[in-house]
Amino acid sequence: MMNIDNILKLVQSGDLDIAEAKRLLEEGLSGAHTALAGRTPEQRANDSRVNDASADAGEKSAEETPIRRKASFPPLSEDAVDDSLGYAQLDLSRPARTGFPEVIYGESKPAEQIAAIFERLAAHTDRVLATRVDAEKAAYVAERIPGVKHHPEARALTWLRSGEAVPDDGSYIAVVCAGTSDVPVAEEAAVTAECLGSRVERVYDVGVAGIHRLFRRLPVVRGASAVVVVAGMEGALASVLGGLVAVPVIAVPTSIGYGASFQGVAALLSMLNACAPGISVVNIDNGFGAGYNAALIHQNGTMRDEK
Repeated sequence: MMNIDNILKLVQSGDLDIAEAKRLLEEGLSGAHTALAGRTPEQRANDSRVNDASADAGEKSAEETPIRRKASFPPLSEDAVDDSLGYAQLDLSRPARTGFPEVIYGESKPAEQIAAIFERLAAHTDRVLATRVDAEKAAYVAERIPGVKHHPEARALTWLRSGEAVPDDGSYIAVVCAGTSDVPVAEEAAVTAECLGSRVERVYDVGVAGIHRLFRRLPVVRGASAVVVVAGMEGALASVLGGLVAVPVIAVPTSIGYGASFQGVAALLSMLNACAPGISVVNIDNGFGAGYNAALIHQNGTMRDEK
């Protein structure tokens, strides 16, 4: 009979659903040997599969464990907080609840605070992401913390304990942008999704002013599990793609455009009013939010497929 630690590990990894875990725990409490005698051959085979999976999980090293994981939902009373820095309360149990550590928003923080928070998070998690970090701050953090990678166009810093490899199971997210002026926001989305453990295919400079450019890359976009569409000006690209693909589209309006674009408000309203179904919209220039949402869609879909 499996012990409770093995059951919890399997639930956390997504290899065992809640109903089956409940059954195994109930059998353990009431006498597993009695319950086992009356089980069907199919149920016994499933028990064997679960125990084999538990043994395999125990043998995997940290490097062999894929980045993709499910949240384990610990009781709120067990949430861990690190307030040792004084100016920040770091949410150390966030990976267990949501599957990904707390993210550092660096735009208004001094470099010293970014580095200190980054260092503390890296001590407790397997990956760290900081967004909106300019080149000067990035250089300071990279000098202080070994292994930090700077993504200049995305204005992001990433750190992964086990390296940069992303599991390649053939699935991916497509990040599509209308023009090269939109690339910084698109890169923020792409880097975010990659840090969460998703593979990303970039399809850039395919705006509606030259729609034939999009059609050349359409097979790549249609093969994705989710699509992030980044566009400024009138933001029409999201509506166009919404009518061409069969997966969720996450639209990101950018602040790129002339006066009447109102720093992205015109694109935002256009995307919110898109007549194509299946489009959700994040805030102006919010590449991070789009990349995060796309990764959740991609990885939850992949975990269902693996079952």
